[in-house]
Amino acid sequence: MEKILDWEKYLAKAAETVSEGIVMLKNDNGALPLDMNETVSVFGRIQLHYYKSGTGSGGMVNVSKVTGIVDGMLEAGVKINEELLEIYRKWDEENPFEQGDGWGGEPWSQKEMPLDDSIVEAAAANGSRAIVIIGRTAGEEQDAKTEPGSYLLSELEIDMLRKVRKHFSKVIVLLNVGSLIDINNINSISPDALLYVWQGGMTGGTGTAAVLTGKVSPSGKLPDTIASEISDYPSDAYFGGKDRDVYAEDIYVGYRWFETFAKEKVLYPFGFGLSYTSFDIEPISISGEKELMFAFKVTNTGKYPGKEVVQIYICKPQGKLGQPARELCGFEKTRELKPGESQNITISVNMEKLASYDDFGASGYQYCWVLEDGEYVFYAGTDVRSANKVYSFVQDKTIVVEKCSQAMAPVTVFERVKPQKHGEAYSFIMEKAPLSSVDEDKRYTEGIPDEIKYTGDKGIKLKDVKSGKNTMKEFIAQLSDNALSSIVRGEGMGSPRVTPGTASAFGGVSDELAGFGIPACCCSDGPSGMRLDCGTKAFSLPNGTLIASTFNRELVRDLFIFTGTEMKANKVDCLLGPGMNIHRHPLNGRNFEYFSEDPYLTGQIAAAELNGLHEMGVTGTVKHCCANNQETNRHFLDSVVSERALREIYLKGFEIAVKEGGAKTIMTTYGSVNGLWTAGSYDLNTVILRNEWGFKGFTMTDWWANVNFRGNEPKRSYYVPMIRAQNDVYMVCSDSAGVDKDIISALEMGVLSRAELQRNAANILGFVMTTDAMKRIIGEADTVKIINRADSEEDSNEPVIFYDIDKYLKIDLSGVKCVKGQNHAFALTLKEPGWYNVTVTASSTQSPLAQIPLTIFGMGTPCGTLTWNGTDGKPVSLSCEIPLFSRFSAIRLYFAQNGLALHDIVFELVKAAENMDLAFASED
Repeated sequence: MEKILDWEKYLAKAAETVSEGIVMLKNDNGALPLDMNETVSVFGRIQLHYYKSGTGSGGMVNVSKVTGIVDGMLEAGVKINEELLEIYRKWDEENPFEQGDGWGGEPWSQKEMPLDDSIVEAAAANGSRAIVIIGRTAGEEQDAKTEPGSYLLSELEIDMLRKVRKHFSKVIVLLNVGSLIDINNINSISPDALLYVWQGGMTGGTGTAAVLTGKVSPSGKLPDTIASEISDYPSDAYFGGKDRDVYAEDIYVGYRWFETFAKEKVLYPFGFGLSYTSFDIEPISISGEKELMFAFKVTNTGKYPGKEVVQIYICKPQGKLGQPARELCGFEKTRELKPGESQNITISVNMEKLASYDDFGASGYQYCWVLEDGEYVFYAGTDVRSANKVYSFVQDKTIVVEKCSQAMAPVTVFERVKPQKHGEAYSFIMEKAPLSSVDEDKRYTEGIPDEIKYTGDKGIKLKDVKSGKNTMKEFIAQLSDNALSSIVRGEGMGSPRVTPGTASAFGGVSDELAGFGIPACCCSDGPSGMRLDCGTKAFSLPNGTLIASTFNRELVRDLFIFTGTEMKANKVDCLLGPGMNIHRHPLNGRNFEYFSEDPYLTGQIAAAELNGLHEMGVTGTVKHCCANNQETNRHFLDSVVSERALREIYLKGFEIAVKEGGAKTIMTTYGSVNGLWTAGSYDLNTVILRNEWGFKGFTMTDWWANVNFRGNEPKRSYYVPMIRAQNDVYMVCSDSAGVDKDIISALEMGVLSRAELQRNAANILGFVMTTDAMKRIIGEADTVKIINRADSEEDSNEPVIFYDIDKYLKIDLSGVKCVKGQNHAFALTLKEPGWYNVTVTASSTQSPLAQIPLTIFGMGTPCGTLTWNGTDGKPVSLSCEIPLFSRFSAIRLYFAQNGLALHDIVFELVKAAENMDLAFASED
């Protein structure tokens, strides 16, 4: 069957998502919507360099066009001050945008254009409104800092705000950022309007312009609490450590902390967001016991069409465990209501899902999910602070919802917060978190499955299992030790077995496995769209924070149906996303990929994305499981966190994604939780995910992750603890078809059993059978036709050329045309990884003052920019060193200007990697 992907509808749905995710914090003095008859002056260098997303695996999508905010405004018919715009363009040409070098080396902001009073005064003569755009990117390997140009505004940004405020009667500030930044200096100049427009992907400017012009009334809600100071966040005292991050705040993250202990520290509460119109929310009825049904009538009482979000919060009895003053337990967004129009909505709240985890027996039920006796009070409204009481009931005894076993508990002594309630007020004390009493070796040993007797090849193909002709056990019985050791290792990045430029191949990664009819499936980064390192263009989606701000499950699902169709068109089985770690602290470098400080909102949005992908027969890999809330030293950081906080906060979103979103693949983290790296955690991968949640898919490590047995040093590419933990696939190896000596040795020594390899293989194959890759083998795969996609957005269907390189390689580039904004891509198959000197020889007939840059990307990462002047037509060679540590390395040359004639490119090994597993340049 042929599926149709209408690119114009895809763009429109993404722009709609942007519009609904924009959060308006302030709108006074009739600042917005814009007067279409008035000229608007736009300030801020970032107006020319819209941040469509952060960087790294969560944002490196190759696109043909990004519609920035000014672009969107011009397309919408807004009158822009062209003289001011030209001043910025000229300055920008003289002060090039700084790309940064290497993975995680991008600057979080760009130098702002210094402003003379005369420029601002002249601009103000054209109209009373000014828009100031402030931008920040973010990404892997580094967190934001409480420094100017990062979390704080730079001096030039502050100066710009002050001068614009001085000369304009209406000042609108737009924050093109991935997550929260400090807004105290913004508030000090009293802007008339302030909006978080986030990072909206390739069509972000279109969606932003729709809000600015009043075509769409803003309806986004804050997924995080905005506090007065960074130090007000309860995790601040512990965040950023090199070795250990203690989660002393326990379950009191974000609004759970502020609404319980520090209301006065809040500038804007969780769930807050203004509209151009107003709404009345009237409770109609509440019914049910175990499943409560809240019915509301929502009426638009203002003058603009708009949408509203009804949010329900619960206050549970303090009991013996202690509880936050508010906890989100339900939400629903209306359709667009015209002025005077009403809509009845119903929100269901399952009481069992509101249970608390007792990790030390205070309630009388140790290691159980419980609903303690006492009064349960429900509040409804449009944010956590303004929600009013709508219902309560008293439960006369403690109810055990689910009995579990202690898992992932801390082994390090630390103290955590526990509230003390005094009437309506709260204080807190510190109590010792309960430590693990589990015999992990015994638990693991008791969980080893029975071995399937080896039969050798019986001619059974995987399609025979899919059709029901044979069982999975019969199929797996055929697999040798070598085949089993291969299937637990993903190959990549950029494996030629699968779609070029993707992050890994898994499943049929050897000739032996392929011989059994096992297809090679593939994963592609990431949460903001497909990252294809060979240069293939894809759709860049709004970032995770923006998507969560929509509070709209249906919209998110519909958007990811389009993404799922695009994945099918590119033969991509797994999107490495959604990212769904908790916004524990505003400085986390990957907050832009993730959704919220709240686990319920996080889980609901992730489930919506997965449901959209599943509609098209593809899936997403929920990551990073779990407690991946800091980038600083992420490979070696130990998160010390109570079992209760893990289960109620840091694992809860993943649980919702599994149970309500049908998650099929899960990625563990780089770091350690309570002394054990998650890639080798049996408690996480088996006890919680599979035994308790009923997860049936397969788990994978993060790319080149560390693994260890408790008490041992972590090592990369050490698969035995991973296999024993039932973390099914190690991502990634340079060649998965080769024999792994560690696995074979562990089998011979009895440290590892064939039964465990067989169990992991069954998990992997169970998923592989559901993929389009499997359907292609048996001739049942759908095809996808893309329509209404501009020629400039399309890629040629020419295959990516792989060149073998053994320390030295010269490639003729004389046939490559250098066209501004275009790329030339190819791939290398390396015999020896390391640092390579890359020399490009080119010529130009342009003037000696011409500047013609060429940027070299390795595995999607900018590794260096070479700039030629006019050469009088003579060949000139320029060089730089780049890291090439992946066996299959995608190389892309980006041409920023016309006028360069390429001759050739030479790669020469400078320094071999001492251990190729220690310094991969591109990580997920």
